[in-house]
Amino acid sequence: MAPKAEKKPAEKKPAEEKAGEKAEKAPAAGKKPKAEKRLPASKGEKGGEGKKERGRKKAKKSVETYKIYIFKVLKQVHPDIGISSKAMSIMNSFINDIFEKLAGEAAKLARYNKKPTITSREIQTSVRLVLPGELAKHAVSEGTKAVTKFTSS
Repeated sequence: MAPKAEKKPAEKKPAEEKAGEKAEKAPAAGKKPKAEKRLPASKGEKGGEGKKERGRKKAKKSVETYKIYIFKVLKQVHPDIGISSKAMSIMNSFINDIFEKLAGEAAKLARYNKKPTITSREIQTSVRLVLPGELAKHAVSEGTKAVTKFTSS
């Protein structure tokens, strides 16, 4: 017969287990502790986390983009041409950048004139200052047309 083996560490008493776990889980200097997996809380479960959710799924934070508008304009200009997601992302960044420049310039103009409001006049002037030559002229005429259509309806 084989001799009996010594007690295995898994056969510790509950009090010894808790003390041993704390010593084992303490992170070594410079290392991050591993994230523990948690079971999802059931709907009826009461606790710190369960009170906030109460059976609802966490809503995804919506990110506003110009993608649908870029696509609509593309289809007006070239109905048979598509656009890749990377190109769409670049176009979205471009529009955000132009918006920031125009809004910043319009804000400066309003501040210079000691006005609390940015009006279509400030926007038109900022378009003339930010956009070059022919592009500014076309943008101003399109903007004027859009404002006229909006006020008439």
